Amino acid sequence: MNYSVKEIVYKMLTGSAFHVISWSNGVMIIISLILIYLAIGKKFEPLLLLPIGFGMLIGNLPLTGIMNSPSENVPGGLFYYIYFGLKTGIYPALIFLGVGAMTDFGTLIARPSSIFLGAAAQVGIYVAFFSAIGIGILNPSWGFSLREAASIGIIGGADGPTAIFLASRLAPEILPAIAIAAYSYMALIPIIQPPIMKLLVTPKEQKIKMEQLREVSKLEKIIFPIVVTLFVVMFLPSSAPLIGMLMLGNLFRESGVVDRLSDTAQNSLINIITIFLGLTVGASAVGENFLKIE
Repeated sequence: MNYSVKEIVYKMLTGSAFHVISWSNGVMIIISLILIYLAIGKKFEPLLLLPIGFGMLIGNLPLTGIMNSPSENVPGGLFYYIYFGLKTGIYPALIFLGVGAMTDFGTLIARPSSIFLGAAAQVGIYVAFFSAIGIGILNPSWGFSLREAASIGIIGGADGPTAIFLASRLAPEILPAIAIAAYSYMALIPIIQPPIMKLLVTPKEQKIKMEQLREVSKLEKIIFPIVVTLFVVMFLPSSAPLIGMLMLGNLFRESGVVDRLSDTAQNSLINIITIFLGLTVGASAVGENFLKIE
């Protein structure tokens, strides 16, 4: 059967995604390009924004089926299976394993009272939480449930993995928006932090060299993750996945007998999880679901 050039072009266009792309997909594609630009051009958290931006680009291209769930005799899309680790909270826990392996708690052990500095993060959490509740007071149709507001509130602590972990448990329906907001917020810290520092800290104070009060023994550093795990998990059992993995990673570091495991957690593992996390966070931000007033 012979086809004219016009018919061939028509079949090519109708078989492509160009004729079904929506305005919401177009907006999200533009946002993805902005995120990629910020990652490469401005170097704003490129380890996060680059995979998130590219995942958002792919996720908003129509007809790819990359996030499709499996059906009878049809396997799911590639990102559907990778997204499982995000939806179930596996990725945040594995990231905490790597963070624990990279963290030296010597300063905290030397001066335990410095733990109260962490209370500053709680201010941001409560501001975000009550803001989410307050939106519902201003306009009931925009309101969030307590579970959703709690998930949104964790964004105020500037902790992406914790925000994702909690949202996957309490409000999975708004997980993509929370993940994008949390990691975008973290990426903007180089812009947000300097003016606040200049406002609150004098030039003289900025030159103060922080030194550790005393030398912390290896035994103390080994005992610390074990004691923290016992105390915190007994007090708050639901924290076991994150606290347990954080302290396990730190025990890898401080034990001195599993250098290969510590190195893997700090480098290879956390890099792989960052790629999967970023791609699936971005791909889940599909226009028709993401571009809502809520």
